[in-house]
Amino acid sequence: MSRMPPHPTREQIGLPMVLDCLSDPIRLAIVYQLAQQERGSSELRCGDFSGLGAKSNLAYHFAKLRECGLMQTRVAGTSRFMRLRREDLEARFPGLLDAVINSAARDADRLQLVSECDVVDAD
Repeated sequence: MSRMPPHPTREQIGLPMVLDCLSDPIRLAIVYQLAQQERGSSELRCGDFSGLGAKSNLAYHFAKLRECGLMQTRVAGTSRFMRLRREDLEARFPGLLDAVINSAARDADRLQLVSECDVVDAD
């Protein structure tokens, strides 16, 4: 049985909350990693982000990303799988997510974002 934590609807996603959420470097790094992974598998597990901090700290950031509408979380067994809500974000704010990700990629070293090859293999 799959459980889903609450997520805002597309219409409930607000720009001030999205921008506020992206202002945190850890959350920006999570969004950046999810975007980098979109080319392969579209979901990452919580453990794939262990290089960004402690479990409890990451759980807080995952909840904030989910609550503002940037990320969708799917629970399967004891695992949580996360992916960007790209379609919803593009419908609400065309081009915003790509602009944020491109800017983060340019500043990845300064922001200490992990690269695509630093993401833990989900298999």
